[in-house]
Amino acid sequence: MAIMLTLLSVAIPFYQKSIQRAKETVLHSNLTAIRSMIDEYAYDKQKAPQSLRDLVTDGYLREVPKDPITGSSETWKIIQEDAGQAVSTAEPGIYDIRSGSSAKSLEGTPYSEW
Repeated sequence: MAIMLTLLSVAIPFYQKSIQRAKETVLHSNLTAIRSMIDEYAYDKQKAPQSLRDLVTDGYLREVPKDPITGSSETWKIIQEDAGQAVSTAEPGIYDIRSGSSAKSLEGTPYSEW
């Protein structure tokens, strides 16, 4: 019994870290995909999307991906364009997107800065 408890006490932290690394990998992938679609939308429409739903409505994404850290597609932190540097100065839209989580990654950087 003591041997099994020792093995479990070593295995569980490794398992938890591997799950966290997987979530971080999915977050990187989702951020890359969404950012790419924001750029394509802005190039095609000559204006930035006003919301992430615009990317879905116009067929750039099937659905807004979930933030794997928060577990929701509603918690993304939207960064708006400056009106002076917007693609369409009449309608500034989404410039970038970040995770809405306040947690830190395994490397120690906040997910909201990725």
